[in-house]
Amino acid sequence: MILEAKNVYKTYGNKWNKQEVLKGIDLNVEKGEFTSIMGPSGSGKTTLLNVLSSIDRPSRGSIEIEGKALTKMKDKQLAEFRKRHLGFIFQEYHLLDTLTVKENILLPLSVKKVSKREADEKFHAVAEELGIMDIQDKYPNEISGGQKQRTSAARAFVHEPGLIFADEPTGALDSKSASDLLNKLSRLNEKRKATILMVTHDAAAASYSGRVIFIKDGQIYSQLHKGTESRQDFYQAILKTQAVLGGVQHDD
Repeated sequence: MILEAKNVYKTYGNKWNKQEVLKGIDLNVEKGEFTSIMGPSGSGKTTLLNVLSSIDRPSRGSIEIEGKALTKMKDKQLAEFRKRHLGFIFQEYHLLDTLTVKENILLPLSVKKVSKREADEKFHAVAEELGIMDIQDKYPNEISGGQKQRTSAARAFVHEPGLIFADEPTGALDSKSASDLLNKLSRLNEKRKATILMVTHDAAAASYSGRVIFIKDGQIYSQLHKGTESRQDFYQAILKTQAVLGGVQHDD
């Protein structure tokens, strides 16, 4: 297991006005898995991703990534762990406008003290895989949304993290750009054995993963495994579960 979460709770507010968002979640992710998390609006899926990725802390419970107990780390240790062992793909890209595509992608390597030659090799490998070599010298305001998200994905993969968290990575993309990104993520998952945990509201996006975890009212409701199913059949199975859950909205 690369990620183990046990009895995870997340509560906001105070004793007079409490909101329990996560209610005792147990979740394991194996190395090399591509897993999606889905659920209706307000189900807690984004909160769960934030807690699992150490962006936020759980109120109770334990979370381990690569055998390291995140819940026992101090803030500075967590920040260092995130930089070295985790990758992030956000809906809003989070690229730095003053840096080129290549410079944005190389940012995670700056904390690892890799040589320029090694950094260039890693950049070329991931940029080729994501089809963005030809825009490496452009700035974020000069490229499309799909290109921005592939740049964001390259930045997440370049330092070969143990686990990549993707928060609605196709949310701001048109359908062609979204399927292009998901095809490339799927290939990177297979080729690099990269572990990806993705939150999405979109059944089509989730159908690219090998497992979908559905949460409702802060608890795991059910899971679907793709197995040998075609992506189209898996997509239909996801839609059926969504219908039972009452639909999945954009906001959380």
